[in-house]
Amino acid sequence: MMINPNLSNIASIISDPSRAAILTVLMDNRFHSAGELAYMARIKPQTTSYHLAKLIDADLIMVENQGRHRYFKIQNQEVAQIMETLLTLSSPPKIRSLKQSTEDKQVRFARTCYDHPAGYLGVQLTEALIKKEYLTDEFILTDSGAAFLSSLGIDIQEVRKKRRSFCHKCLDWSEKRYHVAGALGYAILELLLNNHWVERLPKTRALKITNGGKKALKEIFSINLVNN
Repeated sequence: MMINPNLSNIASIISDPSRAAILTVLMDNRFHSAGELAYMARIKPQTTSYHLAKLIDADLIMVENQGRHRYFKIQNQEVAQIMETLLTLSSPPKIRSLKQSTEDKQVRFARTCYDHPAGYLGVQLTEALIKKEYLTDEFILTDSGAAFLSSLGIDIQEVRKKRRSFCHKCLDWSEKRYHVAGALGYAILELLLNNHWVERLPKTRALKITNGGKKALKEIFSINLVNN
């Protein structure tokens, strides 16, 4: 049997609490400065550069230079999916303040998982598609599902052309159920954002569902969201 020693190297890098926190923040699929990451991950700014260098060397994150500024982003969907799986297996963090409690509720209710909707909202959207027989239990988009999403403005043919998985299951760490990932999951998130049904909250992966979004989700997907 062939043993890959690099597996333990990657595991040791991710197992560090500070680096794990940075990767969790970067699961929003956006670029962040070192200062933003230090603040959002609640780690010491003095050690942030060291941890970022480790993550870059392991090919877990990428860096983009803009003049004298550097911005960091998670490398790809595969890294995000690994982190989502690890979050599913890990115990939840201890809540020590009202602020942490509020942030935790927001992230669990609606958030981004790399580039697709997750949390309660993501799971509800997925289960609504399955219930309406637009998506099979195996996460295969049906013809009626393609027609339905096309009617909402999603170009299914273009989505299928993406150089990535079209549609697959992603186990949601907070709901312990599956939500839609892949190119279709990204298209659904873009639909929500472009129609202003959801808004990104600053300095977090959480999404806020607008009043218009609640109305649209109820009318179109039969999802009744009382509060956000």
